[in-house]
Amino acid sequence: MMAAPYEVRMNDNGKSKKQSMAELKLRRLTELNQRLQEDLNRRRIPVSEAAADLIAFTDKEPKDFMVPSRWGTVDKRDDPYAPQPQGGCCTMM
Repeated sequence: MMAAPYEVRMNDNGKSKKQSMAELKLRRLTELNQRLQEDLNRRRIPVSEAAADLIAFTDKEPKDFMVPSRWGTVDKRDDPYAPQPQGGCCTMM
């Protein structure tokens, strides 16, 4: 006896292939919805508040020699980015 061409085929747990695909699609949409909900619930702050926090953070941290407009000029011997004096690289003992 030959199966009808449009017969619903069952898999090993008794569910049709269409039902399994629908459940998979539902699970993916549910997971996406959950991620979007978490994104929506994330704490948000205004840019002005974030900028003020960043400025306050840089005031507390050690001086940044790359921002002389904020910290003023740096003595050459204290500046790690200043060119090192040329005098050779070896010491004879």
